[in-house]
Amino acid sequence: MFIYREKDYGSMSRRAAQVIAAELIRNPSCVLGLATGSTPVGAYQCLADWCKQGLISFKDVLSVNLDEYKGLSPEHDQSYRYFMQQNLFNHVDIRPENTRVPNGLAADPQEECAQYDAYIRSLGYADLQLLGLGRNGHIGFNEPGGSFIKETHVVDLTQSTIDANARFFASADDVPRQALTMGVGCIMAARRVLVVASGADKADAVYNVVCGPIAPSCPGSILQLHKDVVLVADEAALSKLTAAGVAL
Repeated sequence: MFIYREKDYGSMSRRAAQVIAAELIRNPSCVLGLATGSTPVGAYQCLADWCKQGLISFKDVLSVNLDEYKGLSPEHDQSYRYFMQQNLFNHVDIRPENTRVPNGLAADPQEECAQYDAYIRSLGYADLQLLGLGRNGHIGFNEPGGSFIKETHVVDLTQSTIDANARFFASADDVPRQALTMGVGCIMAARRVLVVASGADKADAVYNVVCGPIAPSCPGSILQLHKDVVLVADEAALSKLTAAGVAL
């Protein structure tokens, strides 16, 4: 795992965007695995700016998103499809038909998960998979549990995840209790994985992912087994690693 230590959220966002931009330049028709949440927003803003300046292009890119809330329509302002439209897709030259997000309104969620897996497999998996990191170590919506789940699946969100996401909804009661999420098998099949983390509230998760035991109690710890992981984090998120004397 290669770690970029950045001073703050802004510099972390620029560095992460540079990693993604390099992939676009290396392979203009790459498959990008994308993530939602507050952490990637700054990187998406950088990418949008560079695209408008003509420095990069998404016109031949295929994108697959990690997850979607079960029960939310694409037009719901807290759905992850809406998030991607507002924070990236509407601001770059990606073709709408080349973007995929799980369907949170699928009549048969299990079939939707199976079809999503089949689609990603047909692409040869992501060339670069972007990940945020939950406070409990979740990646996508793969929550802590008794085992790693390989396939895309419907997951019951933990209370800590519901609490963390409540700030985006009118009340905690409005936060969906389930989501469709890419499994760790698809994530680990990506050629390269880019993890972004910011803030002191992610310090424990970052430490456990990098230095903790590989265990489903911290889903992100499985990334220790991936051959090409880049972690871009600010000083606050890396504070536990620094305190432990880990060389960065």
